[in-house]
Amino acid sequence: MVRQALEFEKPIVHLKEKINELKSLSKDSEIDLSEEIQTLENRLQQLENDIYSNLKPWDRVQMARHAERPTTLDYIEYLFTDFIEFHGDRYFGDDAAIVAGIAYYKGKPVTVIGHQRGRDTKENIRRNFGMPHPEGYRKALRHMKQAEKFNRPIICFIDTKGAYPGKAAEERGQSEAIAKNLMEMAGLKVPIVCIVIGEGGSGGALAIGVGDHIHMLENSTYSVISPEGAASILWRDANLAQKAAESLKITAYDLKKLKVIDQVIPEPKGGAHRDPEQQAAYIDAVLEQSFTQLSKYSTEELLEKRWEKYKKIGQYEIV
Repeated sequence: MVRQALEFEKPIVHLKEKINELKSLSKDSEIDLSEEIQTLENRLQQLENDIYSNLKPWDRVQMARHAERPTTLDYIEYLFTDFIEFHGDRYFGDDAAIVAGIAYYKGKPVTVIGHQRGRDTKENIRRNFGMPHPEGYRKALRHMKQAEKFNRPIICFIDTKGAYPGKAAEERGQSEAIAKNLMEMAGLKVPIVCIVIGEGGSGGALAIGVGDHIHMLENSTYSVISPEGAASILWRDANLAQKAAESLKITAYDLKKLKVIDQVIPEPKGGAHRDPEQQAAYIDAVLEQSFTQLSKYSTEELLEKRWEKYKKIGQYEIV
């Protein structure tokens, strides 16, 4: 598979091309170049370690947006069995930007909800590039309330630039749908685990992001606004998005320090798209750990700890 290379990955790509050229030359001409190839492969390994161990915030933004990054449906295939997707919000219609359904996780029934982007232009248009309309959030809430009724844990995968800001979405109550989800999720009487797998953009992410545990993949982002949007507001220049990304503290490691999230989930070297199956295994380990911990709490303890969690986020003074 031909993979899309990001700007900071180009030195790696060039070195790989050189290694492949030597391998091809060695095979065609029957000249032994194994020593030279080994030297370059060692250099490649060192280069990958240097680059991927020192990613800047803007590099991680690019990784989070990678066209080949695994989506909610990819992780559902790896992590769950007997997944059944349901459609519609029982008010207006279905929103393909939100996937919702029930499945088994390690033999136990769970409700799975997540943003869904497309792989190509046609699918992206059908799924509105992963930006939900209000009916998407109402569909999500419908399944959350159903999960509460049947005592099923909820797993939410977050990956959106934000809720769709178009006229039709506003006419159908976009802000009300998001606000209602925030209020209802805060009081749900079942465990909720949220995982940011790509971009966590503004209220569009928050609408399915109120959980007992919030985790982020190593190269995902979570922010009130995109770097481009922040740059446009602060400096009237969207081209300063890289500067904004460094100021916003939107990476998993920054948000872990700020106690906004609970755990950073590692990614395979080069990003989740390099090895989706391995990435799913990393997520699986954290999910199992979360549910093992949350299952120990009574309903009252669960709600109290959720309240305490959000009360501690941020700094404020009572005057």
